Amino acid sequence: MKIARRIRMKSTIPTASMSDIIFNLLLFFMVTSIFKTEEGLQIQLPRAKSGTEAQQQQLIHIWADRFSRISINDKLVRIEHIQGIVASRLEENRGLIIAFNVDNRTKYKLVSDIMEQLKEANAINVTFTSVYESD
Repeated sequence: MKIARRIRMKSTIPTASMSDIIFNLLLFFMVTSIFKTEEGLQIQLPRAKSGTEAQQQQLIHIWADRFSRISINDKLVRIEHIQGIVASRLEENRGLIIAFNVDNRTKYKLVSDIMEQLKEANAINVTFTSVYESD
């Protein structure tokens, strides 16, 4: 009489190529991810002889271009909405700084209207952004 041997099948997951798969996934996500920086409107800033930089967390960027378009933190807004947006952000953080980026070809009436909206929102920390020009 012949005794049959039982063959045990081991169930395992092959992990030899696991590092290759993880590396390929990491590479895929690195290549396809988009890291967006704040751009605002395309403007040409005026020149300045001196200035200081502020921390990005404490800033609201208001952009105004020569075509009278207004953007707050990369979102196009109408001039009558500026007061409400800035006032609500100031309630969250009283130390907020409004960085006012204006194209040097923008009409002064638009700049004046935006400043009036900021004044009505009680925004006291307003800076005008410029390009530093060294001698």
